[in-house]
Amino acid sequence: MTNSDQLRTALTLAKAGVPVLPLRAGKVPFGNCPQCADLACGGRPNMKTPGPCTCPRPCHAWAAATTDPTVLRSPQWAPAWRQAVSVAYHPGGAGLTVVDLDNTKAMAWAHTALPATRTVPTTRGEHWLYRGTMQGANGVRPGVDIKSTMAYARWLGPGTGTMTALPDVVRALTVKEPAPAHPASATVPAPAGGGECPHRTPTYLDRGIAMAEQRITEAREAVHATVYRTFLAVLSTHGRCGCLTATHTARLFTAAQAKGESPRHCMDAWTNALTTLGLSHG
Repeated sequence: MTNSDQLRTALTLAKAGVPVLPLRAGKVPFGNCPQCADLACGGRPNMKTPGPCTCPRPCHAWAAATTDPTVLRSPQWAPAWRQAVSVAYHPGGAGLTVVDLDNTKAMAWAHTALPATRTVPTTRGEHWLYRGTMQGANGVRPGVDIKSTMAYARWLGPGTGTMTALPDVVRALTVKEPAPAHPASATVPAPAGGGECPHRTPTYLDRGIAMAEQRITEAREAVHATVYRTFLAVLSTHGRCGCLTATHTARLFTAAQAKGESPRHCMDAWTNALTTLGLSHG
């Protein structure tokens, strides 16, 4: 692809509402103003904000991605397009999340663990595209990166397959394992399990988790208390038979953290609920 072809591709994507930017060799963004040429401003290629330059707006990395054709054709960006070797886009700005699978093992994992969606071949693996955004993160699994908000991805074509909604299993990949409630405790308390299972279908459990997420999300006050009461309700119904999985817990913790709860607060509430119900180990 020639430099003029890349600019045409960028303009086509921008017209479709996809924020784009040029990349130089090594998949590195340009600094699109004299102060930031070759990142002389002190910025780094993948940083969240540019260096201490005096640009009127961010001029490199994901923050520079734009759908404005005037900016893309501007003299300020002309040197970058003359040297560009590829086009990148900001997935989060387009309402997308990219699961970047970097090798065959990562792809094999995705085919067993993730719902099917649109895929784009890459040099060594695949990009799996989902509708919806989340915080990007690198190294969530061996060979797996998440590119969405505050990240960029190379444009490698539209891909094939039907794009599906961003699933909870992908969101859970970036949820860090909470610290134990007490420093002396080496393991996270969990339901003891082993009781009679009242769940006739997986739908019953899924509906319960979804209702719990909604209850936390809709809390307007007393968030701490709401999170604890919701965890208590979930565990009292689903905590004795061993049906709850790490994915279910991650969904609840994610909802709580979206309301401002810290991972430590989440774990404290979870541990206290387990203790109240007599489900903690030890």
